[in-house]
Amino acid sequence: MSLVANNIGLGVDGVAHLDDISCTLERGKFYTVVGPTMAGKTSLLHALAGLNDPDTGTITLAGVDLATVPVWSRSVSMVYQQFINYPHLSVYENIAFPLRRRRLPRAEIDQRVLAIAETVGLGKLLERRPGALSGGQQQRVAIARSLVKRSDLLLLDEPLVNLDYKLREQLREEFLNIFAGQSESIVVYTTADPNEALLFDAEVLVMHEGRLLQVGPAQEVYASPATTAVAQIFSDPPMNLLPATLDETGLRLADDVRLPRAPHLHALPPGPYVLGIHPGDVALDPAGLTAEVELAEISGSETFLHVRHAEMTFVAHLSRVHTHAEGENVQIALDPERTFLFTPDGKLAAAPAPASGG
Repeated sequence: MSLVANNIGLGVDGVAHLDDISCTLERGKFYTVVGPTMAGKTSLLHALAGLNDPDTGTITLAGVDLATVPVWSRSVSMVYQQFINYPHLSVYENIAFPLRRRRLPRAEIDQRVLAIAETVGLGKLLERRPGALSGGQQQRVAIARSLVKRSDLLLLDEPLVNLDYKLREQLREEFLNIFAGQSESIVVYTTADPNEALLFDAEVLVMHEGRLLQVGPAQEVYASPATTAVAQIFSDPPMNLLPATLDETGLRLADDVRLPRAPHLHALPPGPYVLGIHPGDVALDPAGLTAEVELAEISGSETFLHVRHAEMTFVAHLSRVHTHAEGENVQIALDPERTFLFTPDGKLAAAPAPASGG
């Protein structure tokens, strides 16, 4: 069973929310749709679910054009950002609700509810009402209600975005196990966080401004972003992009900044390029170039150091806490073995070999 979206276009009040989207999604696979706010992620889910009819193109599931299938009869489940549960019903009845509407036998309802409740960690909370649960437990109820239907298509629209950081981290790990068992469904999960997509390590669809930019396994997209737009979207913090010129001896970034020509760049012709480097490959180094600190962001045990050298600005992602005052000078080194080169129009020209360990 496959879901095929072919040249989907969708506009609202003259603004394009989806622009010529084509993709094929296979049963038993988990897909992560990644993109910033207003990328079109939710619009895509709504189109797949039938909540918004596309202006152009077709969506077929198992060869059937979904435009010919009433929304209420489609085999689709959706989990939203907000916890949508019935406050007057117990956890058990919330999960059982779609099965009761189908008038399934009581024994089958009980078996399916108990099984999915154990899967999502609600087995001991079935008699409680949603108001007595934590935010994470309420989201588990919504997810369980979607899973218990055993739909052909399971859509999750940033389901963790409204939870606190620690709870998001916990549920991300649990989701790897929860969705691993959905071999009969196509699972589509949206997020604005590329690290979440890398954690799931599934097929990703990178979106921006209603367009689908790249599709592929998460690690491959991270290692070989097709364009500068993908490189920035699928990196947190975004990849540093700097104008550069390649010649026989190496890369020139500024009048006084040169990098040796790494082996993965040897096949490229000389000329202007855009150099890309992940913030994690920018390091403090006493032998590096001098840069001025513009901002030091401390996040837990990490520091995001924003620096400037001449007309170049970039971010270093440093482990541990580094306190640097605005205007302070630091020495920064860029790892030439970890550089990407893009053509002036933003297409990938060369990428380093994937770092060990992914």
